[in-house]
Amino acid sequence: MSVDTCIVGAGSSGVAVAKALLQRGLAFDCFEKGSDIGGMWRYQNDNGMSSAYRSLHIDTSRKSLGYPDFPIPDHMPDFLSHEQTLQYLEAYADHFGVRERITFRSEVRRVEPMHGGGWRVTLASGEAREYRSVVVANGHLWDPRMAEFPGRFDGTVMHSHHYRTADPFRDQRVLVVGIGNSAVDIAVDLCRQAKSVHLSTRRGAWVMPKYIMGIPTDRWGAFLTRHFRLPTPVTRAIIGKLMFVAVGNQERYGVPKPRHPIWREHACVSQDLLPNVGHGRIRIKPNVRELRGAEVAFDDGSVEAFDAIVMATGYRTSFPFLDPSVFEVRDNDVSLYRRILPPERPGLYFAGLVQPIGPTIPLVEIQARWLAAVLAGDIALPDRAAMQAEIAEHRRRLAKRYVDSARYTLEVDFREYSRQLRADMAAATSTRPSPSTAAARPDSGEHEAALTPRERRQTP
Repeated sequence: MSVDTCIVGAGSSGVAVAKALLQRGLAFDCFEKGSDIGGMWRYQNDNGMSSAYRSLHIDTSRKSLGYPDFPIPDHMPDFLSHEQTLQYLEAYADHFGVRERITFRSEVRRVEPMHGGGWRVTLASGEAREYRSVVVANGHLWDPRMAEFPGRFDGTVMHSHHYRTADPFRDQRVLVVGIGNSAVDIAVDLCRQAKSVHLSTRRGAWVMPKYIMGIPTDRWGAFLTRHFRLPTPVTRAIIGKLMFVAVGNQERYGVPKPRHPIWREHACVSQDLLPNVGHGRIRIKPNVRELRGAEVAFDDGSVEAFDAIVMATGYRTSFPFLDPSVFEVRDNDVSLYRRILPPERPGLYFAGLVQPIGPTIPLVEIQARWLAAVLAGDIALPDRAAMQAEIAEHRRRLAKRYVDSARYTLEVDFREYSRQLRADMAAATSTRPSPSTAAARPDSGEHEAALTPRERRQTP
């Protein structure tokens, strides 16, 4: 095995892993199905996996969003569009010399464990290569999960994954199912052109504005956490009070509040939903009870006619190149030590397979450095029993903190999780050989960034 590691995918996770391995002098191949980097942030990506719509803007503010060692320029807006996010990812890849190390238009068809250790990776071309390790970074927001309702609908039905613009829905009556960020963004986008827009939700959501008193809301959370060292539930409870001051009671607009506290779920981030509901451009409906041809019946007994339904009902986490017997994610069940590796599959790793309270990109960068330290032999992994115990404890904490929903299968708390990974890297640093001994091994100072001042400032 002349090349030790294969990276599958060149989105925000894949390029971070490639950069971390490159800085450690670790040989790797990185295969990307599409013709360029960017993953979901490349609008109409020719890899067929992007869910970006034309009006998409990221929900994390600029100062919290970026990779710790490559800040987003201050001239960019508080909330980047998908084009600006892609520009940033491209600049990151080019700055660290990653792009030229990626093999584009190369789809990975199969990843299989080999007898005696290692992994065989088969490409769409039929070529098979062998590696000691494989890092899966293909994303988890591309395989649509469709809601199932009794009855039949005669109009257009599509998942939000395939939504791009409101143009095809001009002067139509549209129902959007769901109240996550994509559902709300799409409903707001549609209400400017559609004849009517209804938003159906089973249990409501906490609607968090992007700004409170002119400051991005996530910066308030970062301030409270950094200066008062508050746990995430307390910080989010305070944010909930600030939200009330900023927008008032969301039920006054007609948007139901959940029965559980704000810290038990992901809030829906939107500056525009409540005003549009207040203006009557979007109407809120409860869960769909039945489809009746050109009409939809709801749990409150009402019936409305629609021309189209857009289901913003989430995604399955799937790996078409991995046999389920090798690894799979089931609802509320994922067995990954440190959310990165399955204990029973040595040499198989996952990057970006998390859904954090807090920003994803800087968290993936920490994962990437942790992975590089493991692959370089600096971090010694515990035995299988210890890894299984860590997984069980994580599941216990998830069940205690968050609502019982498949949406939280990949959930992590940015603060707690990043602290775990940094502690592992710090412990490896403290036991690392002296500089004179380490000089024989290529190293670009990866551990210098393990606890950088900027990273401390950036942590939400």
